[in-house]
This record gives sequence, structure tokens and C-alpha cells, in this order.
Amino acid sequence: MKRLVFVFSTLCIVVQTPVWGWLASGHAVLTRAAVRTLPEEIPAFFRAGEGIIAHLVKDPDVSKNRGAPFVRGAEYPEHFLDREFLDGYELPKTRYEYIQLCNKAGVLSEKVGFVPYAVAEWTERLAVAFAEYRKWPENEAIQSKCLIYAGFLAHYSQDMCQPLHLTKHYNGWIGADGSVAQKGIHTKVDGLVDYFEMNPDDLAKGLKIIPLSDLMGDIFLQFQSGFDMVGKVYKLGEQIPKLEDKNWKSVPEVVAFATERTRASVRFTARLYLTAWHLSEKIELG
Repeated sequence: MKRLVFVFSTLCIVVQTPVWGWLASGHAVLTRAAVRTLPEEIPAFFRAGEGIIAHLVKDPDVSKNRGAPFVRGAEYPEHFLDREFLDGYELPKTRYEYIQLCNKAGVLSEKVGFVPYAVAEWTERLAVAFAEYRKWPENEAIQSKCLIYAGFLAHYSQDMCQPLHLTKHYNGWIGADGSVAQKGIHTKVDGLVDYFEMNPDDLAKGLKIIPLSDLMGDIFLQFQSGFDMVGKVYKLGEQIPKLEDKNWKSVPEVVAFATERTRASVRFTARLYLTAWHLSEKIELG
């Protein structure tokens, strides 16, 4: 199994000798890295809760179980937004305005997906929980709530940094004639964290974490940066290794893509945590 060794001071990446966003184990690694980048102004209980948050980050996928059809139906579209179905339209800031837009465009919102809205809403849920912590810092139930919300937020934020969660071409390029090229690519991209055996310290190294200045506006900017990479993913697609590929010959462009997207996931998740903490200072509780 190969591993990425990062030398970020020079942005040099060397490779030494595997459909859920980043796979469950990958989400856990990215989440641990995000927590490790946080500044000391974030409460100590939260930074010490890294392992709990990294476990809870898996829950949004776990709840998509066929044995729980109601929650599966509600949860499934939270993980993506297929932007092409709303080509020519600007995404509105709220979920219900977005649903109205989908109706106008003649597409079902639950088929197009909701991921930017899930990211914004879970950020504000965490902000409210942090506000409760500020008021009742010794309350362990509130601390636990913060960790739970952080796990859910991390899942959606990291899914949104995986370009194939942002396109109708999510698991193969759909041609005009309905043909599908590179079917199965989604699992290959999801598996990059595992394939390269990335670790949290490498992923967190040197990242500068600052809060978002405009929650929804910055979420849309992050979304667009990922969507703009869909073509690049397919250009690299045949060269991206499968988890079972034991003798993959390193392709620098694939390594660079994997590094950029995973680091972007870590940075974005951490920025959302810090943003939630800053927002909490202005939230008044009854």
C-alpha cells in the first residue's frame, strides 16, 4: 500500500512505494486533520474530542441504510448537488428558495441535491451549540452536542470538496446519447485517502485557518471551485488507481489532485468550525 509523504514547505510530493464521499475511513482521517489545525481559541474540550468527532463524521452515511427508508430518503440528497440541472441559474441563499428555483426549472430538488445548504445549516447548528457552551461551559451534554454537530458538519463539508458530488456525471461521464464513460470513477476518487494512506498530521501541516467572512457566499465559492474541477477529474480518471491496484505507477498529476482536494477538505472543515465558534459569540440565548 502506498503512502503520500508531504513536504509542504516546498510543495513537493513524493509517493513511496483503496459510493461514499471519501469512504468512511477517509472522512475520519480528514476530520482528525481538521481538528488538529484549529487555533487555541477553540475550546479545549472540542480539540480533545477529535476521536469522537472522527467517529461521528460517518453517521450521515450510516443513516442511509435501506432498513431505515424514511431517514434514507431524507438523508440521501444532503450529500450532493448536481449543478448542471440548474445551469444558467444562480443558487439562492436558503434551502426553500432553492426548492422554489428547482420547481421553476422543472427539476426535483431532491434529485438535484442540497449539499451547500446542509453545510450552512449544520454550521449554524454548531454555532448555536457553541453559544450554549459559552453560557454553560461545564454542561457535558452541551459539549457532547457540539461534537455530534461537528461530525455531521464535517461529513457534508468534505463531500462538497469531492468534485463528483457536484455533478450529474457523478459516477461516469454521461454522453449525449446516454452512454456512460469511466463508470466506477466515483469509488476511485473516494478511495484516494485510503489508497495513499494519508495521515492527519501530514494533511494538517502548514494550513492557515481563518473564519469565513460570508457564510453562504464562501460556501458557494468553495462549491464552485470543486465543480470547476469535474473536467479535470475525468481527464485524470483512467490514471486514478483503484483501491485494489497494488502495482500502480505514480502519476504526479493524480498525486497533486489527491493532495489538493484532501487538503481543501481539511481546510474548509476547519474554517467552518472556526466560523461557527465566531458566530456563537453573537448569538443570544433566552
